[in-house]
Amino acid sequence: MTHHDTDGRDVARRRFLAATGALGVAGLAGCAGESEDADETTTSSIGQIGSGRAGRDAPGGTSIAEMPDLAGELTVYSGRGEFLVGELVEYIDEQYDDFSLTVRYAGSTDLVNQIVNEGDGSPADVFYSVNAGALGALADAGRTRSLPTSLTDLVRGEFHTDQWIGTSGRARTVPYNTETLDESDVPADVMAFPTEFDGDLGWAPSYGSCQAFVTAMRLIEGEDATREWVESVVDGGITAYADEFAACQAVADGEIDAAFANHYYIQRVLDGSPDASIAAAFTRGDAGAMFNVAGAAVVDTAADATLAENFVRHLLSAEAQDYFARTTFEYPLIPDVEPIGDLPTIDELDVPDVDLAALSDLEPTIDLMRDAGAEV
Repeated sequence: MTHHDTDGRDVARRRFLAATGALGVAGLAGCAGESEDADETTTSSIGQIGSGRAGRDAPGGTSIAEMPDLAGELTVYSGRGEFLVGELVEYIDEQYDDFSLTVRYAGSTDLVNQIVNEGDGSPADVFYSVNAGALGALADAGRTRSLPTSLTDLVRGEFHTDQWIGTSGRARTVPYNTETLDESDVPADVMAFPTEFDGDLGWAPSYGSCQAFVTAMRLIEGEDATREWVESVVDGGITAYADEFAACQAVADGEIDAAFANHYYIQRVLDGSPDASIAAAFTRGDAGAMFNVAGAAVVDTAADATLAENFVRHLLSAEAQDYFARTTFEYPLIPDVEPIGDLPTIDELDVPDVDLAALSDLEPTIDLMRDAGAEV
């Protein structure tokens, strides 16, 4: 495979136990409970990508061995970093002797712009995005092909359109420092933070996940209320970080008391430092409780649309979904694979009713954030 690397949740329901993240990638297995049939993990036809399944049942779903073979040449533009998904795509590539896979890694927004600018000459067959907003933007530009229902029916209706499909999910959370705060100190309403939260906050306003969060707020609460919220947190001294992992690390280090971030960044902090002073609360039914997806689309220039569709189908295989749970700490999107740790299920999360495709409307969000004084 050729790589072209151009860069890099009532309280019980809201609780995300810090202990769940104290399991490293090599020791994640115990999170989902011990299997009574230890041989299941070795006799199953489902393979494993990377380490970490000891004690964890083999996943349900359809194994790669039961999926259509991949043959031919395919180019994937990946807005997901190689350090997160490189092992997965290499594993898929290695299953087929007659399959040649080229992956170009860059930011999702940059790749959307690249595909649009390349026009009919784009070599991209599949666009793999870190968020639904970028997928929606490419579809809005008319640069995606409709997907067959045999593919889109693999996930819940809110996690696909006819033009793109989610492959893994992430929940918005409020990571907080457990030495300075109790969970009861964290508002259950994200709009209450400017007036009801007594502590130092952090965020990553130039980060795509944060901008999608503010976009969801704009869609739910309206422009005026969102501008007032951003102005209030900025005036309150919120600290800007380059990304949400850095914001979560700052929470764990006691640099700030809480932040706004996707759930898996907390687990990544704890994976490196199991005793870190960080846990997460979930707000309810608002932008702070958004559930976004990473996903894929078939580009309109795909030389072999069926091959491209079948590659995307492989991202929803049992192996790939298990990989997302164990290695990237995300929510699997097929119903037969459980997430790692004591996470609330997707149904237990109080997710707002927002069309994920609408999160592609980022330009007004960025303008609003800048006007309100955010460092975007």
